[in-house]
Amino acid sequence: MDIFLKTMGSLNDETRIKILHFIDTNKEVCVCDIENSFEMIQSRISRHLKILKDAGFLKVDRRGRWAYYSIRTPLDEFRLSILKEIAHLELNTPQLQSGCQNGK
Repeated sequence: MDIFLKTMGSLNDETRIKILHFIDTNKEVCVCDIENSFEMIQSRISRHLKILKDAGFLKVDRRGRWAYYSIRTPLDEFRLSILKEIAHLELNTPQLQSGCQNGK
């Protein structure tokens, strides 16, 4: 029940939905890429990412000082259906703009 509530709660914010769609579209992104693309401060981005990770949508791969986020696999049918629904929304999601100084 707890993970269901976290999943539902994670979707009650437009920015998180956009971030989720952004990651789903770009497959794997660094926190700095999200920060740069969304023009938001790192602490706010990290908070949104933690909520989405705790809700079962994301996995994180730490490489040195960078954290890369992608959609968790395998993903259950419930979360897959949510991603499919989000893909049909008319979202104004920014284009990927790399923010890492040393690249990926």
